[in-house]
Amino acid sequence: MNPPKRLRSTGDEEEPPTGGKEEGGAVDVSIVMPMYNASCWLDECLQAILHQDYTGTMELSVFDDASTDDSRTVVEGWKERLEERGVSVVISGHNSSQPRGVGYAKNKAVSQSCGQYLCFQDADDVMLPQRVGLQYDASVLHPHSLIGCQVQRVPEGSTERYTRWINRISQDQLLTQVYTSHGPTVVMPTWFCSRNWYLKVGPFDEGGKGVPEDLIFFYQSLRQGGGMARVDQCLLVYRYHEKATTHSVTEETIWKLRVDFLQERVLSQWESFTIWNAGKQGRKLYRSLSPTNQKKVKAFCDVDENKIQKGFYTYEDSEQRPKPKVPVLHYKDALAPFIICVKLDMTGGVLEENLNSLQLKEGTDYYHFN
Repeated sequence: MNPPKRLRSTGDEEEPPTGGKEEGGAVDVSIVMPMYNASCWLDECLQAILHQDYTGTMELSVFDDASTDDSRTVVEGWKERLEERGVSVVISGHNSSQPRGVGYAKNKAVSQSCGQYLCFQDADDVMLPQRVGLQYDASVLHPHSLIGCQVQRVPEGSTERYTRWINRISQDQLLTQVYTSHGPTVVMPTWFCSRNWYLKVGPFDEGGKGVPEDLIFFYQSLRQGGGMARVDQCLLVYRYHEKATTHSVTEETIWKLRVDFLQERVLSQWESFTIWNAGKQGRKLYRSLSPTNQKKVKAFCDVDENKIQKGFYTYEDSEQRPKPKVPVLHYKDALAPFIICVKLDMTGGVLEENLNSLQLKEGTDYYHFN
């Protein structure tokens, strides 16, 4: 495989990369690290890269997205130690007044790198020693997949449900639960893939702040026929903090992407279906659907007797006359397939028990949306 050409300067604000292998000298794995004001976490992050037990060739490709702290100086200070360990280091960035966003920085870090495989690393996270080696082995076996891993969330106890979901969903659910509000089932800070797969799917969306570039890439990977796999071992310390870029993305932006993907991949294949939840979230999903898919909703179902006794949900905002009235049934009286709009892991096991009692198969008879 011919490695990509090195990134060149595109103007006064952007610098050509420094360091790294000579042009044409591909390495096995490029650790791809976008960076913005990450100074306080970098020593721990880079120390962990130094301690990888992987025996193939590695490089670290850093793109600095206009940091205003001393992040760049910290990375430069680690360059010699990393290169003594055999990890070549490529660093570049831009110094305009505003960062251009994570998607832009990731694309730049990839384009200036030359690894046959890409290990995505956030500057505020810490990889465990086996990460590169184990994910490399998995990626060689699954060249058209995004490879993830289990994580340790810090501070401990933050995003407890989300962390449990990341680590415990099954291999099948990596494909069936792609519509939930949790986002990519293989979470971005753990991604590892072949360069060829990134080139087929990518690049990342460069819309900047407020754009969920990871979810957009994830869905595009699925559209291209990509798979997902998870190394069932904790290989990353995944940090939660208020400055994380994920907080800049609105729920409505994510909601629209999820609804559109659900309609494209699932609802377009179904002649009719039931929305499981006659409450706020179920009704919101119904209102978000295209007119074609709204007509496919044969009923809402629920366990709440008050909602069931009302008998119907009337879509008051509809321009249709008469306004659509959708029956509300007890879940035992409703017909599959279902779109489940009840949050996972939030009902003390009641939702899961009810689903099991109907002997339904996830991915065939129902999909989780919430």
